[in-house]
Amino acid sequence: MDTPYAIEMLNITKRFPGIIANDNITLQLKRGEIHALLGENGAGKSTLMSVLFGLYQAEEGIIKKDGKVVSIKNPNDANDLGIGMVHQHFKLVQCFTVLENIILGVETTKNGILQKDEARKKVMALSEKYGLMVDPDALIQDITVGMQQRTEILKMLYRDNEILIFDEPTAVLTPQEIAELMQIMKNLAKEGKSILFISHKLNEIMEVADRCTVLRRGKYIGTVDIKDTTQEELSRMMVGRDVQLVVEKGPAHPGEVVLDIRNMTVASKVHNNNAVKNVSLQVRSGEIVCIAGIDGNGQTEFVYGLSGLEPLVSGTITMLGKDITRATIRERASEMSHIPEDRHKHGLVLDYSLEYNIVLQRYWQPEFTKNGFLDQKAIRNYAERLIEENDVRSGQGAITTTRAMSGGNQQKAIIAREIDKKHELLLAVQPTRGLDVGAIETVHRNLIRERDSGKAVLLISLELEEVMNVADRILVMYEGEIVGDLDPKQITVEELGLYMAGAKRNTVKEGA
Repeated sequence: MDTPYAIEMLNITKRFPGIIANDNITLQLKRGEIHALLGENGAGKSTLMSVLFGLYQAEEGIIKKDGKVVSIKNPNDANDLGIGMVHQHFKLVQCFTVLENIILGVETTKNGILQKDEARKKVMALSEKYGLMVDPDALIQDITVGMQQRTEILKMLYRDNEILIFDEPTAVLTPQEIAELMQIMKNLAKEGKSILFISHKLNEIMEVADRCTVLRRGKYIGTVDIKDTTQEELSRMMVGRDVQLVVEKGPAHPGEVVLDIRNMTVASKVHNNNAVKNVSLQVRSGEIVCIAGIDGNGQTEFVYGLSGLEPLVSGTITMLGKDITRATIRERASEMSHIPEDRHKHGLVLDYSLEYNIVLQRYWQPEFTKNGFLDQKAIRNYAERLIEENDVRSGQGAITTTRAMSGGNQQKAIIAREIDKKHELLLAVQPTRGLDVGAIETVHRNLIRERDSGKAVLLISLELEEVMNVADRILVMYEGEIVGDLDPKQITVEELGLYMAGAKRNTVKEGA
């Protein structure tokens, strides 16, 4: 007799206003396997996993665990069944410590007093066993996104979950952290844990998964054995067409200096040292300059200083000869477009409609106002044009609450808004984070189109492949300093990695 599947989701249908997110989907997870779930942004992957974790209830279909039908009405039911989930957008309390977040909801008390010592021992033992080293006493708001993800994984392991759901786990990680996570997932599977792994990254799926189920526009397309398929075949199943996996671009023709940064220093919120130290660089029209580096080396603070979210300790910022060092955020926004690193914190107002988010930085301009009031018709028409041109998918179109959209479609909306806005400089921070291969292809094409139309593009990326393929010049940031000014045509990925790790540096070219 066949061993029952660890989890079976049979004929699952889940509807939201204006959209069928999951349309009669069946997914079967074997014990001890890593099963990838692949699909475009908005294909229904996170919704399906949210049904399994009890965050949503399906209108049709059943869930079986070890061959028996189970009822999962909320995440507590899922935890009782040994199902844990690391969400794409972490569910952590920012002002709590790592330890407090891990034990939240399953605290041990004695005479009404929280018993942290035993919990700490168990957390540190798990941390050591799986190579998930964390500082249990650090506040979540003070640690990197990679450390936050380790905290989420330890939350699952602390609860002894057997079924582990990873929703886009590598979207916010550095290449080194991704390699570590892949190994952790393999070790967990060897121990008999069953893993569901949502990802857009085909190379990661090819490396770590045993089987892959593909969804497209809410429908089941098929399940394949990874050893019997290719990246090209998976991308075709996912998008429904052939996808250009290599970026095509001609040579750059740099013109006048658009952005000129001199001796920029930005303080750190986490420690007493400065996060950005005496950085000088220039970006010219008609070129894509990329700042590469391992996460946590000052890139975030650099962006905050440039966009006005943090004041400079010292230094100057000039745009087309105009000093904007002390300009307000709104004044800077009229000079540059900014695709932010954290789409929820700095990119969107999640409880606003999609159309209001699309005009978030322009609603006061004459084309969107009439007699001192918002011109709803003009806003709607503008939003619908961008939604159509950029294939932003949402259940109710322009009036959809942005929170209800998938992370990838939220990102596509921000990119559409920023590229369409009048600007001389495009500051793109992790622009392809959480996007599928089809959307990544479009973003890269847009960045190159911006460059070729004479705009200056400053890209900040942790994706080595993206850095090497898209950039005309690479500036490497290490411990808050620019340690390399590199030509992507003349270096290898391995050499770039040495600069990023601080093992190598060159003299930055004069004037840059």
